[in-house]
Amino acid sequence: MEKKLIIIGAGPAGISAALYARRAGLAVTVVTKGPGALAKAEGIENYYGFAEPVTGAELERRGIEGAKRLGVEFVTGEVLQIGFNDTFDGYKVEGAGFTLEAPSLVLAAGASRKTLAVPGIADFEGKGVSYCAVCDAFFYRQKRVAVIGAGAYALHEAEALAPHASEVHILTNGETPTATFPESMIVHTEKVAAIVGDDRVTGVEFADGTTLSIDGVFLAIGTAGSTALARKLGILLDGANIKVDETMATNVPGVFAAGDCTGGLLQVAKAVYEGAKAGLAAVKYVREKTKA
Repeated sequence: MEKKLIIIGAGPAGISAALYARRAGLAVTVVTKGPGALAKAEGIENYYGFAEPVTGAELERRGIEGAKRLGVEFVTGEVLQIGFNDTFDGYKVEGAGFTLEAPSLVLAAGASRKTLAVPGIADFEGKGVSYCAVCDAFFYRQKRVAVIGAGAYALHEAEALAPHASEVHILTNGETPTATFPESMIVHTEKVAAIVGDDRVTGVEFADGTTLSIDGVFLAIGTAGSTALARKLGILLDGANIKVDETMATNVPGVFAAGDCTGGLLQVAKAVYEGAKAGLAAVKYVREKTKA
């Protein structure tokens, strides 16, 4: 295996990790779904090196161009799945139209800012509410399941469930579907009011008063951020944040995290610092693993 590093996210943390890892000699690929939270900032006035305010979009552009100048490769697309590769000596990152493998990953796709404030979601986590279809599909053989989401991420999770479940329902929660779901999947566009059950999930209540009997609910809202991807690898979380040590390493060997997804101060300076630490730690890990 070549000395590679995959970084998910092209914000300040991801680009900082890419710069440090590339300068240290690793082949680095950054996966990005496009402009992130930084690009939405109208003006940044408290960042080192800028005498005048700079827009978030301009700061993001400069960072990405700097990484490209050093030879960092970029893949644009939505990450749908991460997991171990076929030989279990590295990791595989899959998206629409691409598959990448590397011995190490850095998760820097930002914090999960979009959540579903529906009664029952938190209560039934691990008791019928799941965040990873590939991980848990086996437990829903010949059972009725629902996926909450309306886009490509929801379609990916539903397709992973389809070979196992007796029925797959798509709950768009009032949104217009942006993905084309197979006719075998039943699409419900009503707003979700609650997830209900006793010891485990038994159904979904909609805002219009109707109910759906179901055995399991999988959340796939919007796109998969760092926290959602972390769950797929069994990475430990601290609330909604990815748990890391002083080197930005997670509990899964070779997987690091940096930026907003680790919690704390949601600032560019903090993200750049953590990205640098994660990039250098990934270099050390890859070198030791490949006996460079």
